[in-house]
Amino acid sequence: MRNRVRELRSARGLSQAQVAAVLGVSRQTVISIENGRYLPSLPLAFRISRLFATPLEKIFQPDDEQETP
Repeated sequence: MRNRVRELRSARGLSQAQVAAVLGVSRQTVISIENGRYLPSLPLAFRISRLFATPLEKIFQPDDEQETP
């Protein structure tokens, strides 16, 4: 699964530690999500979506799907 977490975080000028604190997870979890090594639980995915005010499907895409504009 691909995701845009790093891109969205960087665009808002947030550090991984800041995102982790808001989401209630460790910085290592944020790093793992950004690198595609960890798929967030559904509740965490919704928190990420709310944090970045972006629909889930615009943040997370299965590897076999292309992102739609």
